[in-house]
Amino acid sequence: MNEDTFNMTVRKFLKNVGVTSQREIEKAVDEALRSGKLKGNESLSARMTLEVNELGLKEEINGKINLE
Repeated sequence: MNEDTFNMTVRKFLKNVGVTSQREIEKAVDEALRSGKLKGNESLSARMTLEVNELGLKEEINGKINLE
Protein backbone atom coordinates (compact mmCIF):
# COMPACT_ATOMS: atom_id res chain seq x y z
CA MET A 1 0.00 0.00 0.00
CA ASN A 2 1.22 3.48 -0.81
CA GLU A 3 0.61 5.54 2.34
CA ASP A 4 0.87 8.87 0.51
CA THR A 5 -1.71 7.88 -2.10
CA PHE A 6 -3.99 6.44 0.57
CA ASN A 7 -3.81 9.55 2.77
CA MET A 8 -4.27 11.90 -0.18
CA THR A 9 -7.34 10.10 -1.49
CA VAL A 10 -8.91 9.81 1.98
CA ARG A 11 -8.41 13.55 2.51
CA LYS A 12 -9.82 14.34 -0.94
CA PHE A 13 -12.88 12.19 -0.21
CA LEU A 14 -13.42 13.81 3.21
CA LYS A 15 -13.04 17.30 1.74
CA ASN A 16 -15.68 16.46 -0.86
CA VAL A 17 -17.97 15.09 1.87
CA GLY A 18 -17.51 18.24 3.95
CA VAL A 19 -18.07 20.71 1.11
CA THR A 20 -21.04 18.84 -0.33
CA SER A 21 -22.63 18.28 3.07
CA GLN A 22 -22.33 21.93 4.07
CA ARG A 23 -23.78 23.09 0.77
CA GLU A 24 -26.76 20.71 1.02
CA ILE A 25 -27.46 21.59 4.66
CA GLU A 26 -27.30 25.33 3.91
CA LYS A 27 -29.63 24.89 0.94
CA ALA A 28 -32.15 22.86 2.96
CA VAL A 29 -32.08 25.31 5.89
CA ASP A 30 -32.56 28.26 3.53
CA GLU A 31 -35.57 26.59 1.91
CA ALA A 32 -37.03 25.65 5.32
CA LEU A 33 -36.64 29.25 6.55
CA ARG A 34 -38.29 30.67 3.44
CA SER A 35 -41.20 28.22 3.64
CA GLY A 36 -41.72 28.88 7.34
CA LYS A 37 -40.85 25.32 8.37
CA LEU A 38 -38.05 26.75 10.52
CA LYS A 39 -38.03 29.99 12.50
CA GLY A 40 -34.27 30.37 12.65
CA ASN A 41 -33.63 29.65 16.32
CA GLU A 42 -33.76 25.85 16.23
CA SER A 43 -31.20 23.22 17.04
CA LEU A 44 -31.22 20.51 14.40
CA SER A 45 -30.23 16.89 14.99
CA ALA A 46 -27.92 15.63 12.26
CA ARG A 47 -26.64 12.18 11.41
CA MET A 48 -24.05 11.18 8.84
CA THR A 49 -23.43 7.57 7.87
CA LEU A 50 -20.02 6.55 6.57
CA GLU A 51 -19.91 3.27 4.67
CA VAL A 52 -17.06 1.46 3.01
CA ASN A 53 -18.63 -1.74 1.73
CA GLU A 54 -15.36 -3.54 0.95
CA LEU A 55 -14.28 -3.14 4.58
CA GLY A 56 -17.64 -3.88 6.16
CA LEU A 57 -17.43 -0.42 7.71
CA LYS A 58 -20.60 1.39 8.68
CA GLU A 59 -20.22 4.25 11.16
CA GLU A 60 -22.86 6.76 12.20
CA ILE A 61 -21.79 10.21 13.35
CA ASN A 62 -24.39 12.21 15.27
CA GLY A 63 -24.37 15.89 16.12
CA LYS A 64 -26.32 19.11 16.46
CA ILE A 65 -26.52 22.09 14.15
CA ASN A 66 -27.54 25.27 15.92
CA LEU A 67 -29.17 28.05 13.92
CA GLU A 68 -28.75 30.63 16.66
